[in-house]
This record gives sequence, structure tokens and C-alpha cells, in this order.
Amino acid sequence: MTMPFYASVDQLMRDRSELARKGISRGRSVVVLSCADGVLFVAENRSKSLRKISEIYDQLGFAAVGRYNEFENLRRAGVRWADVQGYSYDRRDVSGRALANAYSNILGASFIEQQKPFEVELCVAALGENPDTDQLFRITYDGSISDEPQFVVMGGTTEPISTALKSSYDGTLDTQGALRTALDALQAQNGSASEDRTLGVDSLEVALLDRARRPRRSFRRITGAALAGLLPAAGSAPADSAEAGDTGAGDEVSGAGGADA
Repeated sequence: MTMPFYASVDQLMRDRSELARKGISRGRSVVVLSCADGVLFVAENRSKSLRKISEIYDQLGFAAVGRYNEFENLRRAGVRWADVQGYSYDRRDVSGRALANAYSNILGASFIEQQKPFEVELCVAALGENPDTDQLFRITYDGSISDEPQFVVMGGTTEPISTALKSSYDGTLDTQGALRTALDALQAQNGSASEDRTLGVDSLEVALLDRARRPRRSFRRITGAALAGLLPAAGSAPADSAEAGDTGAGDEVSGAGGADA
């Protein structure tokens, strides 16, 4: 008679944590930060169709790193949850804290009950009336949730990016200033001179929860000429092209953003 395989609970949890952390660290980094104009999302993303950043509801944004199929399913679930809440009660009852708690419950239950955990890390951002009232929630693969002040860094090698942001972050900056701060931090991720860390329009995914658009749908993408005009190397691009670079939101259900990665 063969003996059944046995592993201690501690060992199982360590193995699952290691698996999830490795999957997340292989992804490219995402920075979410509060600024004077709203909440800015900046992701290193060279894909034209797979998105890491999305709208969830009126003043709620979503960013993720890790396995695309897993966090895309979570994004869709979040959109449906927010729509049901807003329809059943009131649009003002759809809060970032409640959505973050819902994601935390899903990830926590999966980490304990399933053989393979989600290899994802999420950020739910809720736009406030001013930078002091913005909310940034970080949800990790095991369901742990934290309310982060000022900025969130996920994916890749986070330590040098966080260090750079701690020394340069300024909540009073406008969109252009905040984007350049985030870009400098992302480019500082690797100190190797052999790797070109200059990130341009083709390698960035950028979106903003625009404070000027409160209290309704405030999410807008910044792409193309609008994004080029905000980057350091393209200061000559016309500033009034910002709206031309935005893409429309939502093909999922009411309140959904575009296809995300």
C-alpha cells in the first residue's frame, strides 16, 4: 500500500506564494499615482490590444499585473459587480473600498482553497474631490489589501521604482508633471547601461481619472499625439490634442472600459 503524499500547510502556503510572486515579477511594471488633475495610471505595455489599465465605473479605475487571462476575468467580474450595485441601489453607492474588498475575498478564497493561486496583483483607484481624498487600494495574490497613500507600484522590480518615486513624488503636479515623474521612475527600474530604458509612446499605456469630469465618468485614455505631447522628448506637440488621443470607454456592460490586459 502506497503512502499518500503529504505536505505541511506552511509548506503549501510558501509554495503557492513563491509561484504567485514569480509570475507577477515577470510582468512589466505599473505605476498608479494621485496628482492635482486626478489619478494617473502609467504602465509599461508594448501590446496594442492587451490592456493592463481599465475603467470599472464612474470614478473607479483598475490596474493589474500578472497573468492576463486571470486579471481580465477579475476585471470583468468587477465591472459586473459595480453595475449591479449601481443599478440596485445608487451610483454613489459604488465605492472603491467595497470593490477592493470584493476582490480581496475572491483572491483570498482562491489562495486557500485552490491548488494554484491567482498570479496577479491589482490596484483599485477611487477618484476624490482633491488629492487628499483619492483612494488607492492594492490587492495581492493572497487577498491581502492595503490602502496606499500617494502611489502604488506593481510588477517587475518594484524596489527601485518605489525608491525613485519616494524621492520625487509631488501631489501638486499636473498630469504632465506626474507622468514625467512616473516615467523617470519606470526608466530607473534597471541600472544596467546595456539596456535602453527610454520609454516612448509605443511602449506606454497611460490613462487618467480626470478630476474635472467628476462626478460622472471620469476615465480617459491618453494615447497617440496627446501622449507624445506630454512626454519629455515631444514638448513641441500641440497641447490641445489631448482629447484627440482619448479612446471611448466600454464595450462590456454599462460603465465598462475598453479591452484590458
